[in-house]
Parts: sequence; C-alpha cells; structure tokens
Amino acid sequence: MSKGTAIISILTAFVGGLLIGTLFGSRGADRDEIRGEAGEGAEAELPAEVAAGASAAAGDVERFRVPVDGRQPTKGPQDAPVTIVIFSDYECPFCKRVEPTLARIMNEYRNRVRIVWRDYPLPFHQKAMPAAIAALEAFEQGGNEKFWRYHDLLFENQNALERADLERYAQQIGLNMDQFRSALDSREHEPRIREDMALADRIGARGTPHFFINGRRLAGAVPFENFKEIIDDELRRTERMIAAGVPRNRVYAELMRNARAEAAPEQPAAEAPRPRPQPDPNAVYRVPVSPQDPQKGPPDALVTIVQFSDFECPFCARVEPTIDQIVERYGRDVRVVWKNNPLPFHQNAMPAAQLAMEAFQQGGARKFWEIHRILFENARELGRDRLIEYARRVGLNIAQVEAALDNNEHRAVIEAAQELARSLGATGTPSFFINGRNLRGAQPLEAFTRVIDEELAKARERVAAGTPRARLYEEIIRNGATSPQFIQGAAPAPAPQPAEPPPDQVYNIAVPRTAPSRGPANAPVTIQIFSDFECPFCNRVRPTLDQIEREYGNRVRMVWRDYPLPFHQNAMPAHQAAREVFRQGGNEKFWRYHDLLFENQRALDRASLERYAEQVGGIDMNAFRAALDSQQHRAAVQADMDAVQAAGARIGTPSFFINGRLLQGAQPFDAFKAAIDRALQEAGNRR
Repeated sequence: MSKGTAIISILTAFVGGLLIGTLFGSRGADRDEIRGEAGEGAEAELPAEVAAGASAAAGDVERFRVPVDGRQPTKGPQDAPVTIVIFSDYECPFCKRVEPTLARIMNEYRNRVRIVWRDYPLPFHQKAMPAAIAALEAFEQGGNEKFWRYHDLLFENQNALERADLERYAQQIGLNMDQFRSALDSREHEPRIREDMALADRIGARGTPHFFINGRRLAGAVPFENFKEIIDDELRRTERMIAAGVPRNRVYAELMRNARAEAAPEQPAAEAPRPRPQPDPNAVYRVPVSPQDPQKGPPDALVTIVQFSDFECPFCARVEPTIDQIVERYGRDVRVVWKNNPLPFHQNAMPAAQLAMEAFQQGGARKFWEIHRILFENARELGRDRLIEYARRVGLNIAQVEAALDNNEHRAVIEAAQELARSLGATGTPSFFINGRNLRGAQPLEAFTRVIDEELAKARERVAAGTPRARLYEEIIRNGATSPQFIQGAAPAPAPQPAEPPPDQVYNIAVPRTAPSRGPANAPVTIQIFSDFECPFCNRVRPTLDQIEREYGNRVRMVWRDYPLPFHQNAMPAHQAAREVFRQGGNEKFWRYHDLLFENQRALDRASLERYAEQVGGIDMNAFRAALDSQQHRAAVQADMDAVQAAGARIGTPSFFINGRLLQGAQPFDAFKAAIDRALQEAGNRR
C-alpha cells in the first residue's frame, strides 16, 4: 500500500484526525492552525465596519496574493502580523547568501514574523528539483522541525547535492529511508513544487530568491536593511488593523483578500538565464590585520593568508588539514591570520568563537590554536557544557571563561570581523584572502599553492626592490578593493569602476570653511575624515584618532566630512542631526554629539537623536526637530559625498585624506603615523 493510500484509509477510519496527530506529531496542528488563510477556509467574513478599517490600515501599497494553506513549511507563529513567503532554490548561491539575513530577521523580530517556504528550482540547476523533493519528503515525515533541519543541511552542503548526498542528510535527521527513497524515485512531491513555480510565475517572481512580505514583493539577496524597511512598515499597518478589530490570526487573510492575483501584463516576460558575475580571482582586497587577530607564522612573512571561518561549519573543518600542509610546506614564508565569521544559522558557532577569543586573551596564540584544534575536532558538540570542558582541557581560567561567555565579552571583535567579511563579499565560510586575493571554500591544496606561489614571486620582487619585509603586507593591500570585484563581461556585473589610484596620488578636496574640525586651521597636516555614524569600522578607529591628537598635538588638524552609506538606514538622519548641532553650537557641541552617536551606534532612531541633542545641552530642540523634519542639511551632507566623486576618488568608510593622500579603513596607528610623518616631512616640519 502506498503512503497516500494509507493516509486516506486512516482519515476514513478515524474521524476527527486523532490518529493523524499521533502519526505526524505537530504537523497536523500546524496545518489546522493556518487552514482558512488567504480566503481558502470557511470562516465567516468580518463585519463590514471592521473590514473597512482593515482595508484603510493596510494602505495602498501593491500586494500580491500568495496563499498559505498548510501545505508549506513554516517557521514562526501562525498568527504573526508579518508573513514572508520565500521562493527559493537549494542550488542557487544567492538563495544561500540570504539565509543569514533571514535568520537575523527571525531573531530580531521574534514572534512577529513568520517565514513560509515555497520552492522554485530553476531549470538550469539540475540538482535543485531533487533537493526540493527531498526537503518536502522531510516535511511530509517530520513536519516543520525535520524540514528546516534538512533545509539547513542542503544549504550548508550546496556543492554536494547528489542522490547519495540527499540520502545521507536524510539519515542524519532520522527519516524513514524506505519512504524517503520511494519519494525520490517516484518524484512524489514534484506536482506540489510545480504549483509553487506556477504561482511564482503568475505573480511575477521570476528568479531566486524572491520574497513576498505580507504580499509586498522584494527580489534578490538584498541586505537586512531592505527587509527591515518593509517589515517595520507592515508592523505599523497591521497594528492598526488589529486595533480596528481584525483578529490577529486573520490579518494575513485580510491582506490577501484585496491583493493582486497576478503580475501586471506590462511586466516583462522571464528572460533566459544569463551567466552570473564571477569574482575576479586576481583582485586584491584590503584586509587589515592586527595583533588582536590570532596568527601563526612570522609577521614579516612574504605571504599572509587571512582566514574567515566558523567552528561549526563542516567545510571549515574539512580545509583545516590543507592549511596545516601549507604551513608545513612554506615555513616562515607564510603567515595564517584567523578571523571569526560564525554564521547565524549555526547555533553554537558564536559561543565557540567567543571561547576561542577568550583562550587567545588568556594564553595568546598558543592557547588559541590549542582550543581551535579541539573545537574543530568536536564540531558537532559545541554546547555550553562541552565548551567549558574544552577550556579545562587546555588549562584556561574557568571563572574567566564563564564570565566571558555570559557577558559576550568578545562579541564586538567577532562582529567587526563579520562586518569586514560581508563588506568584502565573503559571506560564506571558509573564505581566504591570500595577500588580499580571495579564494572561497574548502579548496584542494593545489588551488592554494597556485595562488601562494604566484604571490611569493611577486613578494620577492618587492623585497628585492627595497620594500622591507615587515611592511610588505601593508604595501600589498594599501590600495586594495573594499567591496566585491567581478570579472566584466556578458554577466550582469556591476558598472565598470575606475582604476585604483597610484599610491602617491594627491586628491584635491577643498576643506569647507564651515566643516566641524579639531586642531589649528594652520596646522601643517590636515586629515579629512569621511565617516558614517552607523559604520562599525568608523567607530573602531576613534581611539586611533585620539592617539594621533595626543602624539601630534597642534601639528594635525582633523576635519569631519559626512559620508553616510546608503544601506545604513539611520546614517543620513544622524548626519543631518549632527550638522544641526554644529550649526547651533559649533565645534564643542558637535564633537560631544559625535561621541554620543558613536557610543550609541545601535540606537540612532529619531527619538534617540533627539535625546542625545538634549544631553549635549544648549540646543534649541524646536529648531533641531524642524531641521530634521525639513531635511535642512541633506544637501550639505550630499555635497561632502559629491566632493569625493568630483575629486575622482572611490572610497568606503572610514576614509582619510591626509594632506590629500588617501588612507582607507580602520587602520592601525602605525599606518597613520607613516602617512602623517611623510606629510610633515613634505611640509618641511620634521618631527
């Protein structure tokens, strides 16, 4: 008897579904709770006045009707005010890239967001359809719990989706293997997947990943901020709907009631898939390292390998023997620098990273690499008790370890490394930068040695030409890229970028008379600071700037310039607020407000901006609010950004123009010192 026949027999024999609950666990309850959504149930319509209030609260945004009927895997409460339906493909790298963002959404909007999965395996991904069938079989057997475990395994192992791999993952989560193999052989769930694909085509979701947030379309692996903007707006709208009398569990159905059933006819037909942009293997990235990063190998090595990794990632563990071979083969010519990039869907990766950094703090590189080895050897056993056990094994102070874990003592350092990885396009793990050249994934030894040998030859030429080995890495990455670089061609790659400037280029960026500044106007060295109040790297460099002021005194003037990045939602309002404080209170009040913004970098909403202005004291709050409401200073902020473009520079944040020479990133003091000393020498003012 087939599974389908068996289920029908059970339904016939046991009225009310009692046995269904026994057989399928929570899954029967899941389906009952969401039956009737999107107008598919037999619930009574809302009273006319409630429906009218709900319609007004829902607003006039464009929504598409995306039913949720109980046959789709979900996570989050069924009565969440915001439902995100995702159309995704297990073989699509962009779908994998957005998974950490979805995990962050579920964490930050706990109990207020529900995610609903729908399949859209693209036709040119040969393994995507079998993977989708396999995942739905996991859902069939074990409901949401088994589905999401299997889903995570598929994305973690995106390059291993053969039939044998699919079966291995099924065994790992404890599925009935006879039923699983039968489902794959018969392609049992393909009709349901085809329904998802037909729905996606009907509502214009051509390509993956595609999201419908309460029916509002969002396409691509976009940053968290893009989701946040829509989610926050929907939360405000749904609060008004609930206040108007719509039951919380009927919100989504009401939103779908008047949503569009299909995309507008004028929308373009689906195009044939084009090749994706490929990372440029020869691009050099600026990947700063510091003594706060665990390292092995000499600091003056000819080749520096910066490794972004995750202790719970199986690919990271797989590549570790290769790294050991490299260290043994190249000896003092190679240095390995560790940076943590715990992925958000690895539950124990962040605590493991914090333990590793605590080991580094207590015992330096030796203790770090000891605990590093143990963590990878036990990557499936990284719970709190086991972490404490590993700490004892290497002789750490356990009281300090527990305090570090309880207080998230090393989280800021880890998150800074994560932000750096994201800015460079290294969103997956492991990812390596070999003298700044990116090599992604658990590559074989030959892939590493090919790049290392090329970089060794170049490094020896630089040393022979006079570059000291101790400054070699800094010189190599000095003008490196700060964002992902792609091979240009037929692929939909970014617009061509200007060539990197020569290291001695001096940019002509005039200093505005009214810019906030510190230090005398006639100082021989002027540092223009292009910064973003929401950028973690801009915050990180502040102690270095303070050190510069202490050591150079009146010989250096610092000038603030605005450069809010577009994907930092609160940056532009924060910069305008700071300008209004400067207008009212000059340099003294500006720098106090500047410090408050950076000290409270995660709280830059409108109410917080007003509160900080009140803390500064002496600010006319009516004028302050009016300036923000009218965006009085937006043009001035934009003028700072335009000045960089007009000078022909291409920058990220923070960026510093030291007498016109560009230094980018949260560089260590020594990098600033070299640039300032050179500028002083050129100005005839030797120290």
